[in-house]
Amino acid sequence: MAEGGATLEYTPTWVVAVVCTVIVAISLFVERFLHYLGKFLKKKKQKPLFEALQKIKEELMLLGFISLLLAVFQGRIAKICIPKDLATKWMPCEKDEEKNASTTAHFQSFFSFISPHGTGRRLLAEASSSEEYCSADEGKAPLLSTTALHHLHIFIFVLAVAHVTFCALTILFGGAKIRQWKHWEDSVSKEEYDAEEVLKTKYTHVHEHDFIKNRFRGVGKSAFLGWLHSFFKQFYGSVNKSDYTTLRLGFIMNHCRGNPKFDFHKYLMRAFDADFKKVVGISWYLWLFVVLFLLLNVHGWHAYFWIAFIPVILLLAVGTKLEHVISQLAHEVAEKHVAVEGDLVVKPSDDHFWFHRPRLVLLLIHVILFQNSFEIAVFFWIWIQYGFDSCIMGRIVFIIPRLVLGVFVQFLCSYSTLPLYALVTQMGTSFNKAIFDEDVQEGLVGWAKQAKKKMGLKKAANNGPTQVGQKQTFPTAVQLAKVSDDQKQSAMEEGNNAGEITPERNSNGVHK
Repeated sequence: MAEGGATLEYTPTWVVAVVCTVIVAISLFVERFLHYLGKFLKKKKQKPLFEALQKIKEELMLLGFISLLLAVFQGRIAKICIPKDLATKWMPCEKDEEKNASTTAHFQSFFSFISPHGTGRRLLAEASSSEEYCSADEGKAPLLSTTALHHLHIFIFVLAVAHVTFCALTILFGGAKIRQWKHWEDSVSKEEYDAEEVLKTKYTHVHEHDFIKNRFRGVGKSAFLGWLHSFFKQFYGSVNKSDYTTLRLGFIMNHCRGNPKFDFHKYLMRAFDADFKKVVGISWYLWLFVVLFLLLNVHGWHAYFWIAFIPVILLLAVGTKLEHVISQLAHEVAEKHVAVEGDLVVKPSDDHFWFHRPRLVLLLIHVILFQNSFEIAVFFWIWIQYGFDSCIMGRIVFIIPRLVLGVFVQFLCSYSTLPLYALVTQMGTSFNKAIFDEDVQEGLVGWAKQAKKKMGLKKAANNGPTQVGQKQTFPTAVQLAKVSDDQKQSAMEEGNNAGEITPERNSNGVHK
């Protein structure tokens, strides 16, 4: 009874059985739901989304392990004693008995619907037990009370759930925005397949093209006006039809010239789904971010208010940069040509991106989404755990801006920045592996592994170069023998495209 409640020795067996049944039933329901959701995604051949689901399962397993550690070691952690002067430094709230009493009362009332007079009493008893243990040594205080450990446990769970939820909502809304571009793809494909239009000799006046009008005219060579235009462009019509059709044609002409029927929109969706699994996870550097701001949550510093500006600043910087990449592509064409034969074609290049790495944008979006989820999760956790008037929550003048900025980031990232990212990052020198169908991807990966294995065996055996060259063709034959007739045709078409992706050029820039 010293720990604030009866042990299992004096608990009715029917109570233990009922509680266990409920907990196991809920756990099995969630596990079966995720299992059948995974089977549904595999049946629909949504491999990227299936891998994202596996990532969520990994996060849940990590949370379960954290919960287990906290549950097992909470007694020992509560009995770790430190000097009292250290226990009163860097406090999130000023030490005040009246405030502590009100906070405890709010915590008890919140959990009263789960276990009336049970949870609060047990936590208070355990907290007092840890304080009594350390008070035996004069000038000592517990490192972390049982109540604080319980609060920390809930915070980690709320943070992970908020991150997965808000990332999923952002991806769903962003994906819905990209799907709206499908009618642009259909209209362009219909024009390209019109026989009369194809036979006509077409000349394009560069400065009269809608893409150049929107991105170059009125801005010109002024770097300041270019960046200013890009900054405001992300808030209205971040991508229009002329942007989509021009960037689409630039991608096709540079990466798959031999396949004029290439479905660029389908490729965008595949690449977008593949990136989802990277965004939904919580990486180690994001956990470091959590620890850092838990450390800086000192009374009077208003750390949670200032961190609300970090995702906003990063999001505006990313959106401005993506818009500026489109403007740079327009400037390159407008400064070199007055009129061109055929359609206007831009040239993708990694040089337009930060550090020549288009994938760096995805990392920044990952950080933005997590930081925004962290801010919103902290707000709701403090509100439910300690109440709206808690000293950790801060004054109302700090709370309202935090909520407004969080909603702003969520909306802008879903409907502007994320669709921009999906389109503009395809304007790099290389392309995403999603350009191939899943069957072709698996065939290429299998061939590469077998070829690498054969090369390693032959090098180990010190055979001649002629024999090695003969054996290298064997894995390809094996892969083609396993592909069905439809898959063969798809693989041959994509193979022709791959031959056009990196054509050899002579010194004059003409294809050999």
